Amino acid sequence: MLVLIALGFVGYGLARHWGETRAAIAQLSWWSLAGSAVAFLIGLGCAMLAWREILAGLGSRLPVTVAIRVMFVGQLGKYIPGSVWAFAAMAELGRRHDCPPGRTFTATMISLASTLGCGLGLAAVTLPLTSGDAASAYLWVFALIPVILVGLHPKVLTFGLNLALRVARREPIERSLTLAAVVKAAGWNLAALVLYGVHLYLPLSDISGESGLNLLALATGAYALAWSIGILAVVVPAGAGIREVAMATVLLPVLPWAQGLVVAIVSRLVVTLADLVWAGIGSLLARTPDPATPEPRDRVLEPR
Repeated sequence: MLVLIALGFVGYGLARHWGETRAAIAQLSWWSLAGSAVAFLIGLGCAMLAWREILAGLGSRLPVTVAIRVMFVGQLGKYIPGSVWAFAAMAELGRRHDCPPGRTFTATMISLASTLGCGLGLAAVTLPLTSGDAASAYLWVFALIPVILVGLHPKVLTFGLNLALRVARREPIERSLTLAAVVKAAGWNLAALVLYGVHLYLPLSDISGESGLNLLALATGAYALAWSIGILAVVVPAGAGIREVAMATVLLPVLPWAQGLVVAIVSRLVVTLADLVWAGIGSLLARTPDPATPEPRDRVLEPR
C-alpha cells in the first residue's frame, strides 16, 4: 500500500506538469544516459568490494567472483516487499560457498550501516554549500550521523553484535572487526557514493543546462541523501517512490519539481538496469569454476 501511495504521488506530479516533463525528457542525450549507467555500474562494484572487505574482516575472504554472485544475485531480493529477502538470499548464497549465514548477514548489516553513515556524512558536507533549504528540511536525518559513526567503532560494534546474538541465543561472532577493515570499507563506500553522484550529474546537467563542480556536489549530495532516506523507509521495497520525492526536493534549487522527478525516475531506471546487469554477471560467473577455494566456515583466518 505504501508503495502504491508513493508511486501514485510521483505519477501525479509528472502528470500535473506534463509539459515540463515532456520537455525534460526531450533534453536527455544518449551519451549522458550511457555515461550515467557506466558510472553507476562501477559504483556498485566499489560497494561490493566494501562488503567483501567487511566479510573478510569477520573471517570469510571470498574470491571476487564469488562475492559478485553472492551480493548481486542476492540483492535482487530488495525489490520484494519486506526488506528481508535480500538478506535471506545473500545468506543462502554465501552458505553454498562455505560462508556461515550469520556471518553473511552480519557483514551485510555492517556494510549497510557504513554506507548509510558515509551517505549522510557526504550529504551533510555537500548540501549546505549547494542547497541550504534541503539541508535544513532533512536536518533530522543528519542527526543520525554521530550515532552511526559511534556504532561503527570496532569495540562498540563487537559489543552490540554479541549482545544481539546473545538475545537471539546464538554464538558470539568469531572475530572482531579491526579499525583498518572498517576504514577500508568506508573508503570503498565513499568511492561508490561519489560515482553515484556522477551518475545523477550527467542527466541533471542535460535537463538543467548547467554544469560544473557545484552541480556535481549537488547531485552527489542529492543522491546520497535520497538513498539514505529510501533505506530508512524499510517498509518500502528499495525505497520506491520515497527516494524519488526526496531527490526532486533536493534538486529544487536548479530544477522545477516535475523536471526533478524526471531526473529521479531516470536515476531509478539506471539503478535497476545496473542491478540486473551485475546480477546477470553474477549468474554467469556461477557457471565457471571458482579461482580459489574459500576458507572453511569453522576456520578462523590468521591475520596477515
